[in-house]
Amino acid sequence: MEPFADVREQYARFAEEADDSPCFRDWASSVADDPAVLDLLAGLPAGKAQPNLVFAAARWHGVPAPGPYAALRAALLGPAWAAVRATVLARRTQTNEAGRLATLVPALTALEEDRPLALVEVGASAGLCLYPDRWGYAWETPDGPVVTGPEPRLPCRVETRGTLPPFPERPPAVAWRGGLDLHPLDVTDPDTTAWLETLVWPEHDDRRAVLAHAVELARADPPRLVEGDLLADLPPLVEQAAEHGPVVVLHSAVVAYLRGPDRERFHDLMTGLVAEGACRWVSNEAPQVLPRVTATGPEPPDGRRFVLGVDGRAVAWTHGHGRSMTWL
Repeated sequence: MEPFADVREQYARFAEEADDSPCFRDWASSVADDPAVLDLLAGLPAGKAQPNLVFAAARWHGVPAPGPYAALRAALLGPAWAAVRATVLARRTQTNEAGRLATLVPALTALEEDRPLALVEVGASAGLCLYPDRWGYAWETPDGPVVTGPEPRLPCRVETRGTLPPFPERPPAVAWRGGLDLHPLDVTDPDTTAWLETLVWPEHDDRRAVLAHAVELARADPPRLVEGDLLADLPPLVEQAAEHGPVVVLHSAVVAYLRGPDRERFHDLMTGLVAEGACRWVSNEAPQVLPRVTATGPEPPDGRRFVLGVDGRAVAWTHGHGRSMTWL
């Protein structure tokens, strides 16, 4: 998803990406062909017309999902628009999908040393992806299942263009966990948790169950979440994390919210920190977001997959919700 792209382009592309949500696929394709709704959404500030945010705000104010496009259209073009618009302006898409850990853990395994890791998540939201050690995993590979860790286990279908990923014998050990976000979320707040639940796509009951467990983990052992800008405030947090163990900076579906020049600045910042030995870097973004990472591997088969990178080199293509991965 490109939150700063042309509005029609955003919805047409989202209709393709939402192939496992019939409701959102229908809504997005219908918006893309609806001039009146497109004109309305075009009046929102830059970055605020994105489908995930608009659909969640409409659901927040009672639009049923799964449900017909007509109900969404009536809410957007009718009296309910004032309330929906206010929610769009006040809130953000900070889903922080913990299911992605099933694709991130093999990358973390490749970086494990003889000491537990100190994890720093960029764009952490509520820090729900900072608990790779508290989940079990069930990878379905061409050679059969690979299972590790306790229940509940995050499932992931694995394909390969060569060797299998470096699956761990046990979940990675974590000594310290912290995150950086412009607007960190507190999952002890019921309103925040309710919004995170609303961001989950309508038919995805499995993801709602994952979110509920991830919230329990964060409430029981809160991570250190710092309010700040990733370009300015990441190096001090990396330095703080280094007091606890080898640092790994990770992020997933975050850098897309930066404009193009800032994406390049972030890439330079991370490669500089890696070159200095300050940290390792695990990135998981859409192919066009960090093009220099994408260019180190084969051309992704389509734009719906993320590119998983380790220290700036592509190692896998991943599903945006962690359901599958292709190891390169």
